[in-house]
Amino acid sequence: MDTSSLMEQILSSDNLNRAYLQVVRNKGAEGVDGMKYTELKEHLEKNGEIIKEQLRTRKYKPQPVRRVEIPKPDGGVRNLGVPTVTDRFIQQAIAQVLTPIYEEQFHEHSYGFRPNRCAQQAIITALDMMNDGNDWIVDIDLEKFFDTVNHDKLMTIIGRTIKDGDVISIIRKYLVSGIMIDDEYEDSIVGTPQGGNLSPLLANIMLNELDKEMEKRGLNFVRYADDCIIMVGSEMSANRVMRNISRFIEEKLGLKVNMTKSKVDRPSGLKYLGFGFYFDKTTCKISSEV
Repeated sequence: MDTSSLMEQILSSDNLNRAYLQVVRNKGAEGVDGMKYTELKEHLEKNGEIIKEQLRTRKYKPQPVRRVEIPKPDGGVRNLGVPTVTDRFIQQAIAQVLTPIYEEQFHEHSYGFRPNRCAQQAIITALDMMNDGNDWIVDIDLEKFFDTVNHDKLMTIIGRTIKDGDVISIIRKYLVSGIMIDDEYEDSIVGTPQGGNLSPLLANIMLNELDKEMEKRGLNFVRYADDCIIMVGSEMSANRVMRNISRFIEEKLGLKVNMTKSKVDRPSGLKYLGFGFYFDKTTCKISSEV
């Protein structure tokens, strides 16, 4: 597929209309400019052509995201970055064009943030693998994945597929658009903030490299966004896989494995995507949501 002239597809009336409807449907909070999603239509009627021309000429400058901290059950916080409504609209338009291109590349055992896929499908696939003699689990925890994505590595991976320089330019601008924490501006040197319409796709583009490596090694795995488990046949194999895959993640992808939370375990010790597992005689089953 020719990916050298994608910007015009992104800026087509049909694609922009779909992006607008999706952003309004999602509602969502205001970004740093205070504009509500209900004001987007009027804003685009006045400024839509200017925005399109700025995108064509690489003069568009995204606004910083607004930092929002969401408490986590374990007592920590998850950092969300809320883009302005205009930037959500542009990111959505980009994602709609790029998603079908990357869907052809993504692994069948990747289930998060993808069309027509869900956590329950990931659980069923994992259960089938466990019941096929792979009842040792390698549970790898990526430490603050969305906050630590290496921009240069990600853009190199994207550049292998996307050949439109205008699209490459605006994606990089979104990665480095910065963060507003209260009234303080902070550079975004690494990471792709959770909360943006592009972030889920960018996460899967990066972690598809991990999927390809696991596939090359012949491993049975399931990945839901940054939550990945590998099913193997023995404890010795599991420990070896933990070492080798952790090394690949850190050295090749520039990400950090949280060795405190990562573990080798039996299914009965696993909690994955809100589900637990147990053995009924020799069969592994789902113990329901936990």
